[in-house]
Amino acid sequence: MRNRLIVITGPTGSGKSALAMKMAEHLGCDIISADSRQMFREIPIGTAAPSPDDQARVKHHFVGNLSISDYYSAAQFEDDVIRLLPSLWQKSPTQILCGGSMMYIDAVTRGIDQIPTISDDIRQHAWNIYHSGGLQQLRISLLQLDPVYYRQVDLNNHKRLIHAIEICLQAGVPYSSLRTGATKPRDFDIELLAIDMPRDTLFDRINNRVISMIQNGLLDEARAVSHLRHLNALNTVGYKELWPYFDGLIPLDKAIEKIQRNTRVYAKKQLTWLKSRPHKSITP
Repeated sequence: MRNRLIVITGPTGSGKSALAMKMAEHLGCDIISADSRQMFREIPIGTAAPSPDDQARVKHHFVGNLSISDYYSAAQFEDDVIRLLPSLWQKSPTQILCGGSMMYIDAVTRGIDQIPTISDDIRQHAWNIYHSGGLQQLRISLLQLDPVYYRQVDLNNHKRLIHAIEICLQAGVPYSSLRTGATKPRDFDIELLAIDMPRDTLFDRINNRVISMIQNGLLDEARAVSHLRHLNALNTVGYKELWPYFDGLIPLDKAIEKIQRNTRVYAKKQLTWLKSRPHKSITP
C-alpha cells in the first residue's frame, strides 16, 4: 500500500481544525498545518492557531515555528513538508495536512515551479517601489520586466506584483518564463476533503469567530505587534483592519465590521479556488 496524505481544507471558519483533530486522534497520526500565518508565534489568536491543549493532544507541524520578521514562502513549505513526510510515514501510513492557504496546499499536492530564493536587498527594493510609487509604479515596473505576466496577474493585488518583480530581478529573466504549471509526481496518494456548508451558515460562523477573537484578546495581541505593521506577515486580515483603530481614525465597531467583511471575502476566494480542484465535499 502507498502512503496517503489526507488534505482537510475549506473556507476559513468552517471547522477544519476540529475535524482534523478528530481524524488525527482516530488515525494516530500528526497534523501538518497548511496555514501561512499560523506559523508566526506572535499572532496565535488572530490566526486561530491550535491551542496548547490541542497541540498536546496531537502533534502539529508548522505552528508557531517562525517569527513575524522571518521570511517564508510556499516553495520553502513544499520542500520542508516533502522532507518531513518520510519520518511521519514511519509513525502512520496516513498523515493529515490541514489548512486554508491555497498556495501552500497546491505546493504540497501539485508542486510549484522552482523559483530563486529572494535576497533581502531585492525584497527591500521591490517593496520600496511600492512604498514610493504605489500600485501604479508596481504596474509600470512589472510591465517593463515581464509584459507577459503583466497581462495575466491581478493588477490590483500589490503582493502578487511585488512577488513577480522580486523573481524577475533575482532570476534575471521574466517570471513568466519560469512558470511551467506542471504538476509534480508524488510517491504518495492524496485525498482532498473540503468542508461544505450553506453560505449563510459559513458567514455567521465567521462573524461570530471574529467576535470571539476580540473577546479572547485579539486587540492586545495586535497592539503588541502594531509597531511592526510594515511586515508582510501582518498584512493579514484581522490585523490590518485594526491599525486605523489604534491610530484613532475609526471606532472599534467599524474595525470589527471590516475584519468580518474581509474574512468573508477571503472565504469566497477559497471557495472559488476549491471549485477548480478535484475534491470530496464533507459536512462538519
